[in-house]
Amino acid sequence: MKEQYVDSFLKAVQDVFALMLDLRAEKTNEENVDKFVTTDGANVTIGIRGDLSGTVLFTFPEKMALEMVKIMAGMEIDKLDNFVVSALSEVANIISGNALSNLNGYNYSCDLDPPQVVDAGKAIPAGKEAVRLPLKTGIGEFALNIALEEDDKTGK
Repeated sequence: MKEQYVDSFLKAVQDVFALMLDLRAEKTNEENVDKFVTTDGANVTIGIRGDLSGTVLFTFPEKMALEMVKIMAGMEIDKLDNFVVSALSEVANIISGNALSNLNGYNYSCDLDPPQVVDAGKAIPAGKEAVRLPLKTGIGEFALNIALEEDDKTGK
């Protein structure tokens, strides 16, 4: 996978976490994968189409998901409910939108599909080139899974 794809999403995560949550998000490593596996907690996928096509999966452990929404909402959150999942879907959407803006700087024009929540324990085929980026924050670790391919017609 091209470094600019990964870097665009990593920068978007770091920017959004700093702005919305006042948290640093640091990549711990990067691994190539052939499928995405959802985890307990909140799992949100976002489809990407245009010059690049594919899927991004955000996997947030329950404890971290609750803490993120607590920070954003300013109130105690004690269960993973529709409110929490909706808030995390919006965070994933904002991150993905920022990543596409970053990719636009490399002359890729893409659109997002609406976020979808995926149940825990599901395996999602990732396509030819996919990476899993574990990220560490002050409130826990989560993973960003990216599978993107160029449209053959773009010639980029």
